[in-house]
Amino acid sequence: MPHQFGKIPLRKRLEPVLSRFDGPLAFIVFILCCLGLLIMYSSGYDNGSRFTDHARNMLIAGSIMFVVAQIPPQRLMNIAVPLYTVGVALLIAVAIFGITKKGAKRWVNVGVVIQPSEIMKLAMPLMLAWWFQKREGQLRALDFVVAGVLLAIPVGLIMKQPDLGTAMLVLAAGVSVIFFAGMSWKLVIPPVVLGVIGIALLVIFEPRLCAEGVNWPGLHDYQQQRVCTLLDPTRDPLGKGFHIIQGMIAIGAGGITGAGYMKGTQTHLEFIPERTTDFIFAAYSEELGLIGVLVLIGAFMALILRGLNIAMEAPTLFSRLMAGAVSVIFFAYAFVNMGMVSGILPVVGVPLPFISYGGTAMVILGLALGILMSIANSKRLVQS
Repeated sequence: MPHQFGKIPLRKRLEPVLSRFDGPLAFIVFILCCLGLLIMYSSGYDNGSRFTDHARNMLIAGSIMFVVAQIPPQRLMNIAVPLYTVGVALLIAVAIFGITKKGAKRWVNVGVVIQPSEIMKLAMPLMLAWWFQKREGQLRALDFVVAGVLLAIPVGLIMKQPDLGTAMLVLAAGVSVIFFAGMSWKLVIPPVVLGVIGIALLVIFEPRLCAEGVNWPGLHDYQQQRVCTLLDPTRDPLGKGFHIIQGMIAIGAGGITGAGYMKGTQTHLEFIPERTTDFIFAAYSEELGLIGVLVLIGAFMALILRGLNIAMEAPTLFSRLMAGAVSVIFFAYAFVNMGMVSGILPVVGVPLPFISYGGTAMVILGLALGILMSIANSKRLVQS
């Protein structure tokens, strides 16, 4: 009866809502958010309102995660084609009359200024997961070719902007869906071998390839310079190699236990560029050391493994492919960011999930987590 509602314990009232959340996944994300707030306070305390803005972005992402978690995977599948179509149309609009900033044409004004490539980070795996779900049980080689074309269109448009970092993330998300859908290892090994050979040749012939006046076909000048700077940051220590050198110095200065919270000299004397965004991992490593880095890597590994576990237990092919792709997205974000700060990958402007400052990236993370939560909940509903 109505007068009895007040007697229902709060826990009972919240149970239907909380049941939508995957406990282990929520706990892992909570740990990562705490680490993010911890280092953001240190690295950004003298940088305006970065800490409070970061906390606000996390709350917004959490709200988005909560809303998306309530949507069944079947409904998510229904928006795959429209979202992909709109995303590609906006990328074409960027190519035709986009807004150019700092030499890159990545934005378009549709009443508000947006960056369509961000949409494709989730629209791409959604589209491919929808494609393979529709062909479940009757997959042919042609279906994988079509999937490759669907992936190549947005990746090519994003690279044209140019935006190598986002293109890599969209490519990783799309390839993961194609692989999880059943692509043969025989098709994976050749490009991996060619990649290894290419890297070896780059290292061996680096002095000739990076000599003054040598141009690489198919690459913009800045992309060629990034690769050459990666191979030898001391080539331009006060210019293009500055970021990598200072990041490596900060990581090395942290040692085993770190310089101490809020005591990082590289961080607080402002030697680390972008210390609250792309290079926040350098600030984290300097202050918390190897022990802190291992905790952070352990948290990311737990997040990825939990996502893959949700994928394995998902009730439909679409859900399995999406959960697997989201897990790969988290891996790609973390691996590329840590790799570029550590000097083993080119600097491409990829944030570290939950740690780096950035509203758009946090929104994407919230959407991705909401999708994982939705898939985990659909598994429980099927089992019950």
